[in-house]
Amino acid sequence: MEPPCLALLVFFGTLLVLPQASVGSTRHYTFNVAMQNVTRLGSTRAIPTVNGKFPGPKIVTRDGDRVVVKVINNVKDNVTIHWHGVRQLRTGWYDGPAYVTQCPIRTGRSFVYNFTVTGQRGTLFWHAHVSWMRATLYGPIVIFPKHGVPYPFPKPDKEVPIIFGEWFNADPEVIIAQALQTGAGPNVSDAFTINGLPGPLYNFSSKDTFKLKVQPGKLYMLRLINAALNDELFFSIANHTLTVVDVDAAYVKPFDTEVVLITPGQTTNVLLRANPHPGCPPATHLMLARPYSTANPGTFDNTTAAGVLEYAPPGHIKTHPLFRPTLPPINDTAFPANFSARLRSLASAEYPANVPREVDRAFFFTVGLGTNPCPANQTCQGPNGTKFAASINNVSFDMPATALLQARYYDRVAGVYTADLPFEPLEPFNYTGTPPNNTNVSNGTKVVVLRYNASVQVVMQDTSILGAESHPLHLHGFDFFVVGQGNGNYDPAKHPAGFNLLDPVQRNTVAVPAGGWVAIRFFADNPG
Repeated sequence: MEPPCLALLVFFGTLLVLPQASVGSTRHYTFNVAMQNVTRLGSTRAIPTVNGKFPGPKIVTRDGDRVVVKVINNVKDNVTIHWHGVRQLRTGWYDGPAYVTQCPIRTGRSFVYNFTVTGQRGTLFWHAHVSWMRATLYGPIVIFPKHGVPYPFPKPDKEVPIIFGEWFNADPEVIIAQALQTGAGPNVSDAFTINGLPGPLYNFSSKDTFKLKVQPGKLYMLRLINAALNDELFFSIANHTLTVVDVDAAYVKPFDTEVVLITPGQTTNVLLRANPHPGCPPATHLMLARPYSTANPGTFDNTTAAGVLEYAPPGHIKTHPLFRPTLPPINDTAFPANFSARLRSLASAEYPANVPREVDRAFFFTVGLGTNPCPANQTCQGPNGTKFAASINNVSFDMPATALLQARYYDRVAGVYTADLPFEPLEPFNYTGTPPNNTNVSNGTKVVVLRYNASVQVVMQDTSILGAESHPLHLHGFDFFVVGQGNGNYDPAKHPAGFNLLDPVQRNTVAVPAGGWVAIRFFADNPG
């Protein structure tokens, strides 16, 4: 077994010691990462898989359980696995991002991840965290409450993970390598998938369709996961109402909706009551997943994945009436705002919303695209012959050669990272108005240092540089509370008065609205 990069996690000089948690079960898994031939859209290619499955195997655990996963790398590329949304209390080196929390697992080597699920219940997921290997290396994490603790909603008769993904006919590693070399935007995917299957709306895919067979009157919980690389997705089932009860492994006040919006990295648990219309003949109800995007046409996959919901006795899709749901327009910015506004924490005595009321550290991050100059003797295909670069406060992240936690643990940070990520833009401008003439960004491996248990507020502002887009962002090691969001430029003198500090939704991934801003708060209570 390849040893971890460090044996003990110290957070900038402060060691976190937590009370002993109640002892749960230990769940053991083995993940064998190897190439597997998979046929989609009428063509076959070899893809990295776990245990020969696409999507990968399901992790099933309970709040309080310890999870031990031995990952064996039998592909030519380095591999890590990220347990997306698991807080990793005092186990940050098992979180998975290559060169941030650990050294990657080399070909022919193995690594054992060992962590405890604490205070979470619902749905999360795992995925590779090196380059674009997560295009095929992903799978569900199902977290049940502790034994004897019921759901705060009606118990479903059956629970079904539904994981959305993107399928590329070409090797995703080649696609992203080409994009990084040329500076152009990466080629988009060829299809979206539902549980690995594109569905009947694509050529050669009528047999590659996920089917959910239900019985009238039964209650189903669908554990929705967006494992797509780049696209937010609308999801709906024809003639059926969905009740949202949980997001990102945190309960919410239930509400009914015909359409769910789910950002890459987010999970949403919904209840589905199987109630066919009385007197109607047997029918096939399509479930559709299609992108939400404000980007320019051609820069995202504008296709639709489909599955079917069938009532017993089952029938063939061609012999039954076919009902199709209505989804919002692809660039409908009002729907995401209204949908996210309906998400509220339970904020009960049993499940309180421990949102910081006061703020020790406040950050204002501009989020968007910029450019890097084209290197000498190279032709670049980004805007005006430059290279695309994503940035926060005009800093584009450089991947270090040494894992950041390892550098900090051994107190050898010189040449690895600097603790000077700007707290706010160095040159303020009209972020959602006319973009500045100079779109160049700086590059560096910069971090923010926080005092243990500090209350933190981060406002993330979209920018109109190279086009306003929605930017999904995930915070490792923490859940946070979404206390506010809005259109246009954030106003620190006006907008905080409208923040929700009573029952804001608790998440680990949030989308910065296109042409707008979002504010989150959390306690820095997890060293690492």
